[in-house]
Amino acid sequence: MKIQSKNHYDNSDDYLQFVHKVKKKTSIDLSMYKEAQMKRRLRSFFEKKNFSSFQEFYDRGLDKDEAILTEFLEKMTINVSEFFRNQKRWEVLTKKIFPRLLKDNSELKIWSAACSTGEEPYTLSIILDQYRGCKSHSILATDIDEAILLRAAKGLFTERALKKLPKEEIQKHFVKETAGYRVRDSLKKCITFKKHNLLRDVYEPEHDLIVCRNVLIYFTEEAKHSIYRRFNKALKMGGVLFVGSTEQIFNPIRYGFETEDTFFYKKIKDIE
Repeated sequence: MKIQSKNHYDNSDDYLQFVHKVKKKTSIDLSMYKEAQMKRRLRSFFEKKNFSSFQEFYDRGLDKDEAILTEFLEKMTINVSEFFRNQKRWEVLTKKIFPRLLKDNSELKIWSAACSTGEEPYTLSIILDQYRGCKSHSILATDIDEAILLRAAKGLFTERALKKLPKEEIQKHFVKETAGYRVRDSLKKCITFKKHNLLRDVYEPEHDLIVCRNVLIYFTEEAKHSIYRRFNKALKMGGVLFVGSTEQIFNPIRYGFETEDTFFYKKIKDIE
C-alpha cells in the first residue's frame, strides 16, 4: 500500500487551489479560517473517505459526489451545543442585560448568528417568554449550513441537550416524543431561521442584541476584525454583542463597544 508523506498533505499550492475551488463552488472562504485548524479538520475528513490530497478530495469528492459535498458543508459548522451552554453567562443576560434593554424598548430585535442546531435561539426564546412571549421579541437565527438549519427549525432535541433546564421548563416548552423532546410552537413562532454567511452576506440593521458564540475562534484576525465592525453597524446604539467564553474582545473601543459584563459588549458609538 502506498503511504502518503506529511509533506504531500502540506503542499501549499494543493491547499490554495482547494480553497479557491471551494469558494467558487460554495461561497465559503476557507482562507478566512485559521489555516492549521482547518487543515487538520479537512484531513481527518478526507482520509476517512480514502482521498490522498486536497486536490483529489475536491476533484473526485466535492465536485462529483453530492453526498460528500453535503457532509463537507456540515463539517464546516461547529454543531456542538446545548440549552443554556455556559449557564452563568445566560444568568447575566437574564438578570442584567435584558432588563436594561427592555426598559427602553417594548420589543427586542435579536440575532442569533451561527446558531447551529438551534439550542441558542430557543434558549433566548425561553428566557424572553416571561416578557409577554413573542410580543416582546423577534429572533433571527442564521447559519451557513442549510441542513443544520432544517434540523434547528424542526426543534427536536435529545435529553442530553436539555440537561441544564429545570423539569418545569421542559414540561412547559417541550413535548416528549419517542425520538426526544420537540419544542412547542409557542417558542418556534418567535424565531425565523435563515441561511447566512457571516463573511459575505448583508447584515440586517437595528438589532438590540446579537449573540455570536463559539464560532469566531475559528476565524483569522482579519476576518474577526471585519465581523466585529459589521456587528457594530448591525446594532442599535446601546445594543449588545454577546460572544463565547473563549472570544473576549481585548480592545472593544476599537469596534465602538464598551464591556458591559464579561463577554457582553455594549455599542457606545458608530464606527466608520
